[in-house]
Amino acid sequence: MKKLNKWLLGSGLFTLVLFLSGCVKTGSDGQPTGEGIIYNVLVKPMSSAITYLVDNFDWNYGWAIIFITVIVRIIILPLGLSQSKKSMIQTEKMQAIKPQIDAAQAKLKEATSREDQMKAQAELQQVYKENNMSMMGGIGCLPLLIQMPIFSALFFAARYTQGIADASFLGVNLGKPSILFVILAGVAYLIQGYISTIGIPEEQKKTMKSMLIVSPLMIVFMSISSPAGVTLYWVVGGIFTCIQTFITNILLKPRIKAQVAEELKQNPPKQVVTPRKDVTPTEEKSTTQKNVSNQGRNAGKQNRN
Repeated sequence: MKKLNKWLLGSGLFTLVLFLSGCVKTGSDGQPTGEGIIYNVLVKPMSSAITYLVDNFDWNYGWAIIFITVIVRIIILPLGLSQSKKSMIQTEKMQAIKPQIDAAQAKLKEATSREDQMKAQAELQQVYKENNMSMMGGIGCLPLLIQMPIFSALFFAARYTQGIADASFLGVNLGKPSILFVILAGVAYLIQGYISTIGIPEEQKKTMKSMLIVSPLMIVFMSISSPAGVTLYWVVGGIFTCIQTFITNILLKPRIKAQVAEELKQNPPKQVVTPRKDVTPTEEKSTTQKNVSNQGRNAGKQNRN
């Protein structure tokens, strides 16, 4: 299950890169051809909004990108918070049935025949079913699918809006790559990753370590060859993601844990598989020595008889 989750996360990032690179058609001059639903429905309006702010309020293109990014992120925020809340509730409930899951998985590993494997697999599925849990997480990918086109539109609006390539922001040319913005984007997503690990079990932290490194690296990889206007979008998005993660992990999580604990107190998990009692190596060694000692005494008694 852990390998599957890692594969899904990794493939999701790879799919995002492909999506970002192919959802807007460009001509030989590198500019959008004006074709495609994503461009006309999302990219073009956002690009027009950036241009409107610059032309009518005498804003810098950098401030316009920041403003539009923040506004879009605020609009999407309730969906992101809802997704995070469902994920945390799922995680807390999973902890309650984890002993049963571990016992069922242990039986599955120890199974020597096809029949035993099927029986252990059926028990594992029954644990999830009886406790109204999904083996795939039960959160769904719809929120992500809704957000991806919007974030992609922001990405391309920052990349292709006329005037951005010739503008500068805080002394940085928005039309050329900026190592400063690349570093800021990478650091923002590193901080976001750190905040996301606060208050979670150590075992879960271990499974998240690879993604905590891969995600910032992917952002740096995509930003290092992109114009600074695009990287500025990643910087603002990373900072906003840090704020969203802080809200979910620091402010909401304690309340959700208390809520789930109260719910489980009133409706305890249904026991399908009897959890195994852990036996430490020291206890096992002590038990073995005790048995050997008993056998030795019994043998001595028999010899005397």
